[in-house]
Amino acid sequence: MKLFTSLYDKTLQWASHKHAVYYLSGMSFAESSFFPVPVDVMLAPMCLAQRQRAWFFAFIATLFSVLGGVLGYIIGAYAFDIIAPVLKDVGYWDKYLSAKDWFDRWGIWVVFLAGFTPIPYKLITISAGVASMALLPFIAMSLIGRGARFFLVAGLIRWGGERMGSLLREYIEKMGWTLIGLASVFYVAYQML
Repeated sequence: MKLFTSLYDKTLQWASHKHAVYYLSGMSFAESSFFPVPVDVMLAPMCLAQRQRAWFFAFIATLFSVLGGVLGYIIGAYAFDIIAPVLKDVGYWDKYLSAKDWFDRWGIWVVFLAGFTPIPYKLITISAGVASMALLPFIAMSLIGRGARFFLVAGLIRWGGERMGSLLREYIEKMGWTLIGLASVFYVAYQML
């Protein structure tokens, strides 16, 4: 079954669409506060399709991701009572509690880590609002973390070009299933601890 290869090919088609920048903007904004699909899924193919615009795409992804993060912060600060039941219903409550615990332990650094790594950034943005973290440091760490991640993706694709695109397409199935496997292992390990 070639699930990830077909998704990758479809994303490449979307990345070449004349409104792709708007899709990237919307996806970046939504992913930071409520949407579950990572921005990299759209950013990498867009950078591959138009390598000369890779830095622009990384900038757009960073800007709108941080703006979406501010929305997540506002949701946490002012509407958490409304979304708490939704987090429970969609199975994100335990993840939210973990994010809150990380935030309580590491403060501002968890915003950077969540911005750069696959840790769900949206849960940290909401937790930052619930904890009433100072907004300017939140925005600064979000810009650094999200910017580092998206500019790294854009840089790798710009540098690697078609070779990187061929490698991605060749190994996308293995990478996708490996990530699912690792996420499952981490989930089980987390539940056992």
